[in-house]
Amino acid sequence: MSKNQVNGDVDHDLYKLGFGTRALHAGQEPDQWNSRAVVPPIVMSTTFAQFAPAVHAGYEYGRSGNPTRNSLQKCLASLDKAKFALVYASGLATQANITQLLKEGDNIVAGDELYGGTNRYFRTCAAKFGISIDYVNFSKPENVERALKSNTKLVWFETPTNPLLKVTDIEAICKIVKKFNSDIIIVVDNTFLSPYFQSPLNFGVDIVMNSITKYINGHSDVIMGSISTNRSDLHQQLKYVQNAVGAVPSPFDCFLVNRGMKTLALRMEQHQKNALAVAKFLEEHPLVRKVIYLGLKSHPQYDVIKKQCSGFGGMVCMYINGNLETVKAFLEKLKLFTLAESLGAVESLVEVPSIMTHASLPPELRKELGIDDTLVRLSVGIENTDDLIQDLDQALKYANSL
Repeated sequence: MSKNQVNGDVDHDLYKLGFGTRALHAGQEPDQWNSRAVVPPIVMSTTFAQFAPAVHAGYEYGRSGNPTRNSLQKCLASLDKAKFALVYASGLATQANITQLLKEGDNIVAGDELYGGTNRYFRTCAAKFGISIDYVNFSKPENVERALKSNTKLVWFETPTNPLLKVTDIEAICKIVKKFNSDIIIVVDNTFLSPYFQSPLNFGVDIVMNSITKYINGHSDVIMGSISTNRSDLHQQLKYVQNAVGAVPSPFDCFLVNRGMKTLALRMEQHQKNALAVAKFLEEHPLVRKVIYLGLKSHPQYDVIKKQCSGFGGMVCMYINGNLETVKAFLEKLKLFTLAESLGAVESLVEVPSIMTHASLPPELRKELGIDDTLVRLSVGIENTDDLIQDLDQALKYANSL
């Protein structure tokens, strides 16, 4: 095993290859394993024999480093077109590790619409350590410019957002922030589009994070998060925190994600095909008041989407005419869309953000954002397109008949 392979350095010649090819081969080279196994082995050992005191083959202890985890990190870096990547036990563990870069008195400027768990961590955990958080609408860059302060050290936003799919002009935000203070760390949560449809690092971002639980793994059987960056200083700091805090995923979970990523390109294409068809169908349905989808020209940031995204993803939001009881009747009748939290897996899921994923938000904030009881979020899976549309149609007709 070469030094570069042990350290997980990325072969930048891979960037000349297509996304699907990189997803299959980056970090998977058979000659890095003594057995020359084509599929990276699951290395479960928690400790590694040393040649002499402090002289080892790149691994000392499972929390500090693991061959299966390094294989995954190398592949993720390639997909994000990054020099470095690190994985964590969950998306929220990733957020917590990034926040560890700050100190008491620092300020975070964050998107006003975030995943409920992200918002909860900032409001109830990070705030305990003397870190202030200001929330603004990132779809309007001037809002961010007004919010920046002398003690702002971190800018954090999702694009598209969860659940209302608001889109931020990443390049515009990066120019504003770096002009104000080049030392501010910019983080983009890229979970909803995955590296397949959006590459935030291309637009000046310092760190791109993903909830691997969603599209990257894609099979609803792993909880994990990741960061990718081109900055060696941030990589070294975060690698230190990853080891010091210990929020690392198991080798078996890393193996599952390595396997899931091999079909990411294929899955994202089918997610998009289905979601676009579903969104167009829902736009014409009399029980649906409004549809939000990145691939519809009615999306308010459609021009930005076309500029920075190579696709539209599989997330669709709709407002149903009626009330919560109407929504519950609709959900009760669905057969193929499973009522469950999470998103981005092969099966189609449906949820009501106001009382599920975003219930932890203060009621006044939900109202301000437009997250009411008639908002339904669809994670459109990879089933047959017509079957999904028929399922939605019969459930909507049932709800409308009551």
